[in-house]
Amino acid sequence: MRVSFLALGAGLVLASLPTASDAQRADNDILPRSVALQHEGENAQRAGNLDGAIDYYESALAADPRNRSAIIALAQVARAQGLPGKAIALYREALLLEPNDVVALAGQGEALADKGALELAREKLTDARRVCSDACPQVAALEKAIDAGASKRVVAAEAIAPKPVVTTANPPSGQN
Repeated sequence: MRVSFLALGAGLVLASLPTASDAQRADNDILPRSVALQHEGENAQRAGNLDGAIDYYESALAADPRNRSAIIALAQVARAQGLPGKAIALYREALLLEPNDVVALAGQGEALADKGALELAREKLTDARRVCSDACPQVAALEKAIDAGASKRVVAAEAIAPKPVVTTANPPSGQN
């Protein structure tokens, strides 16, 4: 009797463990449901529905948190909404999954340039060039964003330069 309870208990424990195929999925083996939700998000983003795109991308990540493409898409939406800080954090999350992802490296660099952190953006440019030895469009876009950020800084400095104040010589009242 004791042996059958032990066998039954052991069987229940073994049946509740995850299967080896779940634990051994490759990093680039994203669940199909997550990929489908990501594609819906891309369609919504192309249609200009950024809020709907965010919902689909977040659902894709709920289905499979390793879906790096959905994280990058969320970061791109954040940049489109004018939220470079959020985009930087999302790109960082994607780079934790794959440190050599040139799209995430360049995207994070562009978001840094948007925020005015040009030195950090140049570091990302160096990393992106290291990963992509050929002429990559992502590297070219990052170079352009850094140049645009540098020109904004110069314009901003010129805009706040003090202008000389010219006063007319009026004698104080009562003194003539």
